[in-house]
Amino acid sequence: MAPQDNRSLGELFAELSRETTTLVRKEIELARVEMTAKASVAGGHAGIVAAGGALAHAGFLVILAAIVIGLAQLGVTPWLSAAIVGLATIGIGYMLVNKGLSALRGTNIVPQHTVQSLKEDAKWTTRQGA
Repeated sequence: MAPQDNRSLGELFAELSRETTTLVRKEIELARVEMTAKASVAGGHAGIVAAGGALAHAGFLVILAAIVIGLAQLGVTPWLSAAIVGLATIGIGYMLVNKGLSALRGTNIVPQHTVQSLKEDAKWTTRQGA
């Protein structure tokens, strides 16, 4: 035999209101925690993009130095070494930028746990109301 609940309808609605408020607060907290974690991962990928951009910029400056030396010397070997270093720096920077952008494209910012939890809450609420 099931235990009897002698609470009034008003008391039951008050409890439902309190529990619903608690549930919503917990869902908001879950969304905040999940979004913070995802933002941290995206920030790391953005750092790789920034590092790649900085290396590409440094490579461009080295290429400019190679052109200046090449024009000044007209065929003397120092410009060739500067050009090789500049092209290698640009290549590494390009690879880092592409790696970071690919990682950013693959980052899912939707709070999956929160969405799933809200779906479960909706199912539970529908079942309880029926």
